[in-house]
Amino acid sequence: MSSPAWGRTEKPHGDRTDWQNIRRMLPFIWSYRGRVLLALLFLVLSKLAMVGVPIVLKFIIDALDTPPNQTASLPVALLLAYGLLRFVNSGFNELRDVIFARVRYHAMRELSVTTLRHLHRLSLRFHLERNTGAISRDMERGAQSFSSILNYLVFNIVPTAAEVLLVAGILLSQYPPRFAVAIFVTVMAYVAFTFFLTEWRMHYRHRMNALDSSANGKAMDSLMNYETVKYFNNETHEIRRYEQTMSEWEDAAVRSQSTMSLLNFGQGAIIAVGVTVVMFYAAESVIEKQITLGDLVMINAMMLQLFIPLNFLGVIYRSLKYALADMDMVLKLLQKPVEIEDAPDARELFINEPTVEFDHVRFSYNPDRPILNDVSFFVPAGRKFAVVGPSGAGKSTLARLIYRFYDVDSGDIRISGQSIRSVTQSSLRRQIGIVPQDTVLFNDTIYYNIQYARPEASRDEVIEAAKLADIHDFIEQLPAGYETVVGERGLKLSGGEKQRVAIARVLLKNPPILIFDEATSSLDSRSERNILEALNRIARRKTTLVIAHRLSTIVDADRILVLEKGEIREQGSHEELLEHGGLYASMWAIQQKKLQEEELDAPEEAVE
Repeated sequence: MSSPAWGRTEKPHGDRTDWQNIRRMLPFIWSYRGRVLLALLFLVLSKLAMVGVPIVLKFIIDALDTPPNQTASLPVALLLAYGLLRFVNSGFNELRDVIFARVRYHAMRELSVTTLRHLHRLSLRFHLERNTGAISRDMERGAQSFSSILNYLVFNIVPTAAEVLLVAGILLSQYPPRFAVAIFVTVMAYVAFTFFLTEWRMHYRHRMNALDSSANGKAMDSLMNYETVKYFNNETHEIRRYEQTMSEWEDAAVRSQSTMSLLNFGQGAIIAVGVTVVMFYAAESVIEKQITLGDLVMINAMMLQLFIPLNFLGVIYRSLKYALADMDMVLKLLQKPVEIEDAPDARELFINEPTVEFDHVRFSYNPDRPILNDVSFFVPAGRKFAVVGPSGAGKSTLARLIYRFYDVDSGDIRISGQSIRSVTQSSLRRQIGIVPQDTVLFNDTIYYNIQYARPEASRDEVIEAAKLADIHDFIEQLPAGYETVVGERGLKLSGGEKQRVAIARVLLKNPPILIFDEATSSLDSRSERNILEALNRIARRKTTLVIAHRLSTIVDADRILVLEKGEIREQGSHEELLEHGGLYASMWAIQQKKLQEEELDAPEEAVE
């Protein structure tokens, strides 16, 4: 199955892109350029020894090829030279591998680290749109392909080219030109055929890669959303989606294999014709006494030495093109622009008084859908401000903007009087702690997840943070205690337990500015009350912004901002907003009525 879209995506994968990608690889091996040169030197020495083997073999044959009336003597020196050349060839090959191993694996490490570093620098916008499974597969293939490309270039293509030149030079200098011409024509026909057919069939490989990444992404996505799949009984649907993509991958793979067989057959035919022609020339020259039997053996041995790696070069070229196709995905990932950059003159954020100010901020994720419209407010140091409003009003966007996950369209955000665009992102985020609405934990221990806020923190500090977050007693009851592994994304814990771990984590960080994005939404009333009391104690000396859905959790806020459709409709204390009788009063009445209904239903549920 094919579509025009695939043809469009494959066009950029031409020679120009491949050569650009090879040039982009150079910085990853530049620090070991001395090792590269030394490896190339050993390579040249091994090839000189290899080309010398047929020459010595010629003299051995000629020494043994004596007339019937003469006794042949054993050419000891030549036999020893023959063995020495083979030993030298093998030795220099192994030295080349040892020297180049550091270059290859260092380059793989650098590429992997650089890619991960770049992914962390990319904006939240990119990560909300990414396919984790596909990126993981692209990174894995990219590192492996980098190693393969270096091996192909240094250990196969360059030495084969050197061997072709050496053999051609010997034949031109020692024998009639027709030998060199026949070999040259064969090599050129072989190379042209290989390049043409490989370029023609490469789109099957690109399609295989794209489908492989897509299938892996679908599989990872369905496994990461295992519970959702079960909730809706959609196992068959997920398998069908995966199978459909793998079926397309299978078709592309079969076409790729079929065209490779055609390529192999053509290459073998060209070599067979070339070798036959050269051997006819050599045999004819022996009969005419123009060359000796040793010369014929040497020419045959040189052709075998030449055409065996040349035949392998066809495989190498195909593999190189495959590796470049794999590499292309990673290099394109590295070329993705970083949306949020530190200013060239960015300085460290200095906190004197931890104030937060929004100054006529306008923001939209997409130009046709504004989220915030001329939002202005000022949070004094040590005060607790709350933001409430209907879903989609832009409440959580405020937290993302304070963290500078996005830049505002207009206006400014200032921390302690300093524009967040003028300070480094690292120093900005060190001063802010957040408990998000949707808490995601690392697939590690509870202790690791809490200590993650401050890796140098002591065990006593971690436990104290857990106590403040009202989760210490729960952890102690677990068989493994703080060493309990929480599972991928923290799925082994309930929503409330995950949120309490997140609260402990931010308490351990102990920043001057705290943001709680509906941080108690997954907690029961008792846990919520305990945590709120702890948070209130901690927040007395901190500037706090609470994004809340339950209005009962923010009645003690110094000021409440009511956000609707990206604009601040009302602001004031809890009592002032109730007296005003506006949107906040309406939301409060609805929640109080719902709470009363739940309390009335509780005894009936208990009886049942």
